[in-house]
Amino acid sequence: MRAEIVKINSETPEVSLVKYAADQIRAGEVLGMPTDTFYGLAADPFNLRAVDKVYEIKTRSRHKPLSLLIGSVDQAEEMAKALPSEFYALARKFWPGPLTIIVKAGSRLPLKVTANTGNVALRVPNAKIPLAVVTAAAIPITATSANLSGAAECTTADQVRDQLHGRINIIVDGGTSPRDVASTIIDLSGDDGRWKVIREGAIPSEQITKFLAEEG
Repeated sequence: MRAEIVKINSETPEVSLVKYAADQIRAGEVLGMPTDTFYGLAADPFNLRAVDKVYEIKTRSRHKPLSLLIGSVDQAEEMAKALPSEFYALARKFWPGPLTIIVKAGSRLPLKVTANTGNVALRVPNAKIPLAVVTAAAIPITATSANLSGAAECTTADQVRDQLHGRINIIVDGGTSPRDVASTIIDLSGDDGRWKVIREGAIPSEQITKFLAEEG
């Protein structure tokens, strides 16, 4: 099985191709998709078979939750329980961009997506293709990196095809990723109101610390 490559312009995504990608996701397919960091695996988080496929494609541990790409803070509110003030401050400052924020998941979200943690990781990417697809599909999409667990992340559609050969049917080619560093992950899910940086990435943790100190 050779993956279908769908070339979409990263600056002005073609509406018909975006709709095609969104329709495939709504139909339960898992797509390789460019973001503003690495290429990701885009699937419908409400489709449990599609979520299963993401874990199978990556050979990912079922104990690791999947992060989601969303289009707005409004969509975050639909996916999460009551959000802390730090969430809104961080979203205003760093979204769209390479900051993933972990919050308590709302009841709509399947437990399988949260890996039974009760938490969800959300991000508004600074990339036109995934934002257009999220808008066209009218749902968030999964965002975990399009690679085998433990292997190098992919910055081009060709790398995704070569690494996930035979495991994935459709790859959106939006050119080379604008950066080769993962998003920074900050956890706001604790009951004690404390936040912590889980993964240092494209946004330095000192920048987040300084910003939240000023906000506080």
